[in-house]
Amino acid sequence: MSDDAPARPQRRSAALLKRRLVDEQRRQLDAMLDWALTDPTLEEMAAQIVGARRRFIIGATKSFAYASLLALDLSASLANVHLVDGTIIRPIDVLSDVRSSDVMVAFSVQRYRKYTIDIASAFRDAGGRLLAITDSPDAPLAQLGADVVLVPPPGVSFDESPSSLSLMINVIASLTAASAKGAGRRSAQRDHLGEVLDLYLE
Repeated sequence: MSDDAPARPQRRSAALLKRRLVDEQRRQLDAMLDWALTDPTLEEMAAQIVGARRRFIIGATKSFAYASLLALDLSASLANVHLVDGTIIRPIDVLSDVRSSDVMVAFSVQRYRKYTIDIASAFRDAGGRLLAITDSPDAPLAQLGADVVLVPPPGVSFDESPSSLSLMINVIASLTAASAKGAGRRSAQRDHLGEVLDLYLE
């Protein structure tokens, strides 16, 4: 018997698993796109972010990755975007100088970290505007009375489909850039500086 014989069923099994995973991701992405077209909260969140003087983005563990992605995307078109990372931008520094014109976008998906909930709650209590991105209307962050709470549409789990949440982040950032004054100039200047500083490989 060929040595390849035992490997063939394994390859077929892996191929079937891959197909199921891809089909499920496609289903969830389609549901996410349909929801994004009809739900106004994405536009509301973008408007709140654009209208703020300072934008703070926070999340912990897995949610920190999503917070980092949004902060990176927003910083391409907006000034005063700050990722609360606990080191360079510390929660205590943010909370000691909250203004009514400040916005905090807080990410919290299962498992929910007390760190995020406590800081988001304190920011709201200090007079800042809290925007929440979470995965359930029953999540702790959704109970804080945030101005905007985004939850996935039925059949979509951010925990199982991180690509769905990444897509939503991209939509928010794109809507923000489209309505932000000076976004085009800022983007062009960043591209120019990238060339001057020779940041990228050709």
